[in-house]
Amino acid sequence: MQTNRRTLLAALGAGTALSAMPSRLLAAESDPNKAAEKMLSEMADVMLIDFPEQATGLGIDTGARAPLKARLTDRSALGQQLIADHLRHNVERLDTIDMDALDNATRTDVAVARTSFDLALKGFSFPYGDVSVGSYRNSPYVVIQNVGAFLDVPQFLDSQHTVEDNADADAYLSRLEAYADALDGETQRLKHDAAQGVIAPDFLLDKALKQLAIARSGEPADWTIVTSLADRTKDMKGDYRARAATIARDLVAPALDRQIAELKSHRTRANHNAGVWDLPDGDAYYAWALQAGTTTTLSPDEVHQMGLDQLADLQSQMDVILKQEGYTRGSVGERMTALGKDPKYLFPDNDQGRAEIIALLQKSIDDMRAKMPRAFHTLVPGNAEVKRMAPEVEPGAPGAYGGPGTIDGKVPGRLWINLRTTKIWPKYSLPDLAYHETIPGHVWQGEYTFKLPRIRSLIAFNAYSEGWALYAEQLADELGAYDDNPLGRLGYLQSLAFRACRLVVDTGLHAKRWTRQHAIDWFATANGSTVDEVSGEVDRYCSWPGQACGYKVGHTTINRLRDRTKQALGSKFDFKGFNDVVVTGGGVPMNVLEQNIEHYIAQHTA
Repeated sequence: MQTNRRTLLAALGAGTALSAMPSRLLAAESDPNKAAEKMLSEMADVMLIDFPEQATGLGIDTGARAPLKARLTDRSALGQQLIADHLRHNVERLDTIDMDALDNATRTDVAVARTSFDLALKGFSFPYGDVSVGSYRNSPYVVIQNVGAFLDVPQFLDSQHTVEDNADADAYLSRLEAYADALDGETQRLKHDAAQGVIAPDFLLDKALKQLAIARSGEPADWTIVTSLADRTKDMKGDYRARAATIARDLVAPALDRQIAELKSHRTRANHNAGVWDLPDGDAYYAWALQAGTTTTLSPDEVHQMGLDQLADLQSQMDVILKQEGYTRGSVGERMTALGKDPKYLFPDNDQGRAEIIALLQKSIDDMRAKMPRAFHTLVPGNAEVKRMAPEVEPGAPGAYGGPGTIDGKVPGRLWINLRTTKIWPKYSLPDLAYHETIPGHVWQGEYTFKLPRIRSLIAFNAYSEGWALYAEQLADELGAYDDNPLGRLGYLQSLAFRACRLVVDTGLHAKRWTRQHAIDWFATANGSTVDEVSGEVDRYCSWPGQACGYKVGHTTINRLRDRTKQALGSKFDFKGFNDVVVTGGGVPMNVLEQNIEHYIAQHTA
């Protein structure tokens, strides 16, 4: 059973975060910066209780926080309501702060928290779906091909829950029981949403049901959630294999069966409409999702046109390289399609090919790490490795994703790559992928947050995180990664063009009522991507509306601010100094990033 929230609040000393009057808390500390940071620290403790997986991900589920290691996020309707209540209380407290009395760093910390909480509360105002707090994955569907405990929990237990002693193993068993509770909590929310007419499209449900069937297949005693613990406790007393197998058989398997049955009932009512416009208050939902995904107030029409304009510019650069490589006939998209089918750029579609892909990615990471002193004054370790996604996750997962490891470095940052087929990974595309997901992308950027107040490690903004990752791709190019590899640079440009296409497709699906097939056809033709690759991408946009727009909006904003800094500082412009101020400030909404850059300019023009 999961530890009671009130008990945890008391154990962590965070009770005042939910009970004390804001004025009393502020009065206790005369320095306004220290008072604000104390308040944020208390809010961080409550966030860790609401989302205990984050404590494990950061490697801080020890000492007073050790009880968190036995818990998972409460995915029931009541659990979600408690999270929303905490957010409302946080906003009320933050409203008592005099922002003019704070220094720039503390003002940034408060603005980050306030924006994150406000955006999440707007999401909770819709009576359906799954709301992300401090992260990127908002969805109108509680469970679907890339949303749900059936995807998150097994991989989390296997890759992040460390087992060094019996206490860790016992905590694993508690989390295994909580996994069944999480599945049932989601299933009840699915019933609630279906009663309101919120049913995912048939093609997404078909994918999710196939994945759930994989998760449910075989004997529970042989599932990864059992064998992962068994392998790590084989030298411990306690027969953890048998205990985990019993929980999997008696609790998890029936919970999976109930969730499968519920989604099958949804399938009988599903239609083929791809966009959220088909849902209750769908246009308003998309407006919020787009705001959350970009941290701007850009309209769908503005985002759509941005994508078309940037795609045209990028393809003009790609055209030059393609002609130099002998590809002269047809549109850029047609020529990229031909290039992507050339056997000399493909890997064998077998385990040997998968191993070659992982090796090439790791080499690219190691090579780029050595270049970082040329781009930053302030450095971090860049602790990163490449891992294949679990096969049951791959059918509905994105092509790849990455992020930092634990603060203590015991668990490295990872590039998780989808290797359901090697055909979606031509050789010229892989270096750029490595730079995006690891160094100087997500892993590199994430490690800087370890030096910030705790709450900053718990909050990320999609437009900043993904905008930085695209800027990281750009940095790799600027550092000479493709000087002797024009096809690699073509892969980089195609990556940017791919993200420009996302602006067009995401808004097309949700605001312009494109069909799924139209979106796939347009994407494949415009960018020269395979139909298999873009089919999964389009399905992702259907279930995570607005998220895919953050990449290019964030990237465009960072470059606009770099141009602004160059113009303002002239000969004083410092390439490494600009990169430092963007990355060391941590994940922020776009308006706060602009304020930080203006502060940097003022400091260097005084």
